[in-house]
Amino acid sequence: MKLLFIAITLSFLITKTHAREILSLNQQWEFRTEKNFSDIPPTTQEWQTVNLPHDWSWQAGPRKNGAQAAQGGYRIAGIGWYRKKFELPANFANKTIFGCFDGIYHRSTVFLNGQEVGRRPYGFISFRYDLTPYLKKGSNTLIVRADCRLEPSTRWYHPCGIYAPVCLEAAHPTSRIVHDGIIIRTPQIIDTQASIHLSAEIQGSAKAKLHIQIFDPTGKEVTKSEIKALELTKTLLTVPDPQLWSPQTPALYQASLTLKNDHEVLDLQKVSFGIRQINWDKDTGFSLNGRQTKLKGVCEHLTGGPLGGAWPKPLLEWKLRLLKDMGCNAIRTAHNPQIPAFYDLCDQLGILVMDEIFDGWRRKAEHDYGAHNFKDWWQRDLTDWIRRDRNHPCVIIWSVGNETGGPIAKELVSLCHQLDETRLVTSGHSASQHMDVYGVNGHSESQKFFSEKRPEKAFVATEAPHTWQVRGFYKSKTWYRDGYPNQRQSPFETPDLTETEIFRNAAFPSNIIKNRKQIFQSSYDNAYVRINARQAWEKARDLPWYSGHFRWTGFDYPGEASYVHGGLPFHSFSSGALDLAGFPKDLYHFYRSQWTFAPMVHLLPHWTHPLLKKGTLIPVQAYSNAEEIELFLNDKSLGIQKPGKKWNRMACQWLVPWTPGTLRAIARNDGKQVAEQTIESSTSPRNLKIETDNRTPDFPIIDISIVDEKNRPYPYGENNLNIRIDGQAKLLSFENGDPSNLQPPSQKTKRAFMGKARLFLHGTDAQITIGGIFGERSQITSPLYSIKITSVSTSGTIKNQKFDIRYTLDKTEPTLNSPLYQKPFSAKGSHTIRATAFSDGKPFLMMREDVGKNKGLHWLSPSENLETNTSQAIQAETAKTKNGTIKNNGNSFRGTGYIDFEGKEGSITFYQENDGSAGDATLTIRYTHNDPNTKRPLKVILNNKLETIASFKKTGSWNTNWQTIKIPVHLKKGANTLTLESNGSRLPNIDEILFE
Repeated sequence: MKLLFIAITLSFLITKTHAREILSLNQQWEFRTEKNFSDIPPTTQEWQTVNLPHDWSWQAGPRKNGAQAAQGGYRIAGIGWYRKKFELPANFANKTIFGCFDGIYHRSTVFLNGQEVGRRPYGFISFRYDLTPYLKKGSNTLIVRADCRLEPSTRWYHPCGIYAPVCLEAAHPTSRIVHDGIIIRTPQIIDTQASIHLSAEIQGSAKAKLHIQIFDPTGKEVTKSEIKALELTKTLLTVPDPQLWSPQTPALYQASLTLKNDHEVLDLQKVSFGIRQINWDKDTGFSLNGRQTKLKGVCEHLTGGPLGGAWPKPLLEWKLRLLKDMGCNAIRTAHNPQIPAFYDLCDQLGILVMDEIFDGWRRKAEHDYGAHNFKDWWQRDLTDWIRRDRNHPCVIIWSVGNETGGPIAKELVSLCHQLDETRLVTSGHSASQHMDVYGVNGHSESQKFFSEKRPEKAFVATEAPHTWQVRGFYKSKTWYRDGYPNQRQSPFETPDLTETEIFRNAAFPSNIIKNRKQIFQSSYDNAYVRINARQAWEKARDLPWYSGHFRWTGFDYPGEASYVHGGLPFHSFSSGALDLAGFPKDLYHFYRSQWTFAPMVHLLPHWTHPLLKKGTLIPVQAYSNAEEIELFLNDKSLGIQKPGKKWNRMACQWLVPWTPGTLRAIARNDGKQVAEQTIESSTSPRNLKIETDNRTPDFPIIDISIVDEKNRPYPYGENNLNIRIDGQAKLLSFENGDPSNLQPPSQKTKRAFMGKARLFLHGTDAQITIGGIFGERSQITSPLYSIKITSVSTSGTIKNQKFDIRYTLDKTEPTLNSPLYQKPFSAKGSHTIRATAFSDGKPFLMMREDVGKNKGLHWLSPSENLETNTSQAIQAETAKTKNGTIKNNGNSFRGTGYIDFEGKEGSITFYQENDGSAGDATLTIRYTHNDPNTKRPLKVILNNKLETIASFKKTGSWNTNWQTIKIPVHLKKGANTLTLESNGSRLPNIDEILFE
């Protein structure tokens, strides 16, 4: 059955009138954290001054004992107190005053003048309180407590604190338009006009009238109406020659609603809206304004990218524009609502939104909303969410859950329909039988899905594909997360690019890798779970019933660190098309080649391979949307290729014998050049290159690249970059995109990653000085080092300074008597190089670099072989245990050790994500024991259900002769918890477990 909905929607742009006033409270809050819980805010401890938005956890960075644990990227939590003193403006007198909070994570309590105003447990919802009864004349004190003691409370990193704007809103005390009470929609567009149905909830005077004016995108009035307010259930207006809202033309109209009592203005709101028609169909997928439209989407956490959860609107726009420039036309708000500014920006930029409210309807993380608050709060939170967002043209569908389940699904969908009859409801693979649109996560990328019967309702891939890449890192052998073939995952095959691995760099040496997950994944689009990006797009593009997909993810994000990458030092998930710093990966350009039309060409990999034997064949690929590409090496043509429609032809490829020099790709249409890219081999790093992006008002972004002596990018650059800020600008984040770098984003030293790092600042009146000691840390080709300093101004005017640079190699701090830096110097062997730039005889900028064997990016020896295609086994030493001890004596164990229960009964608990469908799996337990008297039985408990009592034969050793036992189990979608518990005798020693 086809369901056709047309909607006009609103995003609030409140203007000043004498009836309604807004007072921002975003500046000059006092803040402090507290370890102990208290119902009374602290009074004696020191407070620091902060502005909103604010995320105290992000600024602190990851740490070994971070309360959010692996799920939250090892970030801190606790209790945060915020205090704001204010006086009410004179025009707020005799009005009802509301406190409006766009986002506080989480379990917030608001106090005003010592009295508790209200509590709100969900950290991803906007809310407001009537503050009028608590206000007093003169000075008022607003206090907010964010209680993040119970962790982990999500399965990914969450912000801590007031991470979105706060304001006071003054309204008429008795007569006003009810908050989020306006609904506008158009049931039909006929010929050259759109019919608008407007309804508004009005509180107050029976004599009041509502005056409505509609303005087109140029500001011209196109229609108006007047009606008695208390008689208004719905009024009909028409818009002639409507300009339809779409990603290509996000035309926004404006409505002015004025509530009057005779000549008195009681309330006035101006809102923007868009006119658009949506349709979901089981045979033709998703249509917008009568045209089949493929959803070219990404899943996106609020905390994806460089700023944690505290996103000023200009930087949020920067983030969204990067996705839009990739060709992305849709975002799934995985797995919770985003801040109001996000939806306003998506309206303005033309980005479709799958708006999602909950991750789970029951516990998925130990202390999440599902565990503690869902049952009592879901109706209120869902209601406030839909009332807030139902008037945005960008929102095309509601999503009520992710990889969860339960009979509550029917009630969730029903309430969505009651609150908004214009949109359908889906989920991320949760209670699909109750959903209007069939949304499927990981299973939608498996071969099994495409061999099954086609869905009987409209379908969208809510989370596909899952591909993992690290910017600038390459492997020519294909990597499958769970191995290949894997019957449970049913993956598509991607042939290896070369018979043997040709690249020799790695994340870490094999002797310090804690487990088999701790590797970087390749940027060739050959590292994934079930399907690569090219195969996934081919399916979405060519199957008419396939509405499109939301890839996991747009940006890399902190969290899910153990499940994906094996834990510290990894703290972030490298699933994005852009990394944590917002630098595009090669995959970003693949999507540009398929989703955009402006001529482009992108080459990969880079052409700097210091340890590669000359003549080694390197797969050189080009992504392009042009008709043909010609590749040149040192000005010699290597031939012309044409990008194809099939997945294995979407990237043009040449096998190029390695020799240093210049690769150049020329893209042509009709024989004429339309795009070009050149990449050059570089030598050892010697300097830095600075580029400033001032397109984000008051929030400059500074890109730092490590280059060689000829200013060519050095793709392995990893030297420490040190900054000094003089002036009014504040450092928001110093990020490099490395998922394993533990330096806090607030720290003024950051190690470059794959040649790059990026500064995010607030303020435009400052000079930033950047310096470092540049060279190959591991001295693979050269032991020479240079010291360079440069300055950049956010205002464009640079104050010239002369520096006297001194350095030492003996770990002592340089003085004016230390050697003077004049030219590159040798530091062969292991050294700690320290350098200080003196200005007028005083230390101005201090720098440090550790160099020598085994420092920095690891280069594999000819005999060293890291596994790159292993299944996602979970190491026992990373699990929770009762009466278990980590041991590492013996041999042949995997990871860094195993669990020994030392003659005691106990248990060990593992956490396993299942991003596919629920179904049967095989649990493999790797163990040892040498007890001749018992088979060491243990209970296998999965998701609080006893699966079986397993017996373990002796292996003939306690710590060397490891064997496995296989047990059939049933995995549910999403989070699964496995407990192995003693059953009257000591447990065997446990090394790892694996679900297949």
